[in-house]
Amino acid sequence: MIELTEGQELTLIGEDGESLTNVQMAVGWDHSPTAGFIGSGAPPIDLDASAVQFAGGTFFDLAFFNHLATRDGSVVHLGDNTTGKGEGDDEVITVDLSRVYPKVDSILFMVSSYQGHSLEFIRNAYCRLVDDTGTELARFTLTLGVRETGLVMAKLFRDGAVWKLRPIGAGIALKTPTDDIEALLPFV
Repeated sequence: MIELTEGQELTLIGEDGESLTNVQMAVGWDHSPTAGFIGSGAPPIDLDASAVQFAGGTFFDLAFFNHLATRDGSVVHLGDNTTGKGEGDDEVITVDLSRVYPKVDSILFMVSSYQGHSLEFIRNAYCRLVDDTGTELARFTLTLGVRETGLVMAKLFRDGAVWKLRPIGAGIALKTPTDDIEALLPFV
């Protein structure tokens, strides 16, 4: 497993040198102990994972809590966790890279607060890329509080015949990816 930092990239090839075809982008987070009823009075935050596909810098399709799969079925959201409670991954999005429509050249992964809460009360936010055997390939951990309602976590993108992963970790003022697709374009 590689702990990625901003600016690094990971080529998605297996130990055998072949391109990976099936991966999962898993995201997780914890609520700050000051959030909630007993703490500071800050409300619990329901984060939602999303995957947004682009082709040539133009929006193509997406998968999120309200639209669980892309039209080609290559990207599938496995369900909405409304609390962030519990150990491990809170939401998972699967990607069958071999089925991604050929014109799609990038997929942005983001988390956002549908209720419009700032992400500054979230701790231990991460995204991790897992192969189809469950092996964690890479992890990107967020270390700073984010005042915006959304966060662009990472990007999968085509580089010739292979896919690569690049961590981003940038706050963005979106509650859902459909709020403002144009706001995502700088990350494509």
